[in-house]
Amino acid sequence: MSGATDHPHIVSDANGEPVILETRVTVRAVVELWRIGVRPEEIPDHLPQIGLAQVFDALSYYADHREQVDRFIDVNRVEDHEVHPSIHGK
Repeated sequence: MSGATDHPHIVSDANGEPVILETRVTVRAVVELWRIGVRPEEIPDHLPQIGLAQVFDALSYYADHREQVDRFIDVNRVEDHEVHPSIHGK
């Protein structure tokens, strides 16, 4: 079950995490790509199940609910030592 938000492309999943409507893509995923320098126009190249309007709405949602999204980012953070060495290229 999902809950409506004040942004047309964003709903809250059963755990309260904001996701893109009719997808499993979290606002957190969009924000994390943006934070590492991926331009908003390029984010659909990395997350092809969403479009540019959804990307901008996710970033707008983040601007309005930064503390909430940052909590989900912190809770879901993967520490470097938890990442398989093949990901690091070691």
